[in-house]
Amino acid sequence: MKKIRIIIVVSLLAIAACNNNQTIQSNNNMDPEKKGGIAFKSGYSAVNGIKMYYEMYGAGEPLVLLHGGGSTIQSTFERVIPQLAASYKVIAVELQNHGRSGFRDSPETFEQDADDVAALLKNIGISKAYFFGFSNGGHTAIEIYLRHAGIVKKLILASSPYKRNCFFPGFFDGFENVTLETMPQPLHEAFLKVNPDTAKLQIMFERDRDRMKTFKGWTDEQLKSIKVPTLIISGDADVMPPECAVEMHRLIAHSELAILPGIHGEYIAEAATLHNDKSDTVFIVPMIETFLDKQIQ
Repeated sequence: MKKIRIIIVVSLLAIAACNNNQTIQSNNNMDPEKKGGIAFKSGYSAVNGIKMYYEMYGAGEPLVLLHGGGSTIQSTFERVIPQLAASYKVIAVELQNHGRSGFRDSPETFEQDADDVAALLKNIGISKAYFFGFSNGGHTAIEIYLRHAGIVKKLILASSPYKRNCFFPGFFDGFENVTLETMPQPLHEAFLKVNPDTAKLQIMFERDRDRMKTFKGWTDEQLKSIKVPTLIISGDADVMPPECAVEMHRLIAHSELAILPGIHGEYIAEAATLHNDKSDTVFIVPMIETFLDKQIQ
């Protein structure tokens, strides 16, 4: 029987083709800015005509982290990586047009993101993994399953509405006029910290914006086709109402649902929702560990 874990609190306001099996560059680093000074390997790999940046932490079963739109590895996952790396081999990537990865002169798609991640994992010798995608990263995780199901062991879809009318009313209003200045300042700063090229920041913003302007999502039948264990996570004041998260849970046969306090990304202390440099991930990391460690039936 599926499990639904619901924690109810007062809601907060929601915030708005070269495939080379070779790692291009890899080196061992110690990043003093990482919480706890976690040791990691970083590198670039040739995937489908670009160089894709990735970081690897810890040891154990591979867990791939897929950041949100407009983000970097650190702006989405910095606060949870040290905890997850204590139990898993964490592989965090930066998708096309984001952070340190390469840029394409073509529209950005979740299908291309999925193919890039699959190619990178092949290049570094990972045949099967868990996938944890936040926001647009969850959309990429859905496409990874649909296009490369054989590499997926389990999915975590966090704050990732699966269809257009799953977003809260009015979410898409004003997309025609949105500008870089409306991008949350922490995400703006996080990009320039790892890639001090303001022209590329503008390109990233425009491609993320254009992809969301035409977002259609996936059909009920596509979600029903997901056969691996899946954990669906949402904030109670997220970009999608809890009812949509429940709908996703009912469509994906082997799924569990967690609705946590807070707005979009607050439960992982994502940079745009981090208040006073404090984070509280007390719920999410043990929940993820319990889900991933559970024996597959």
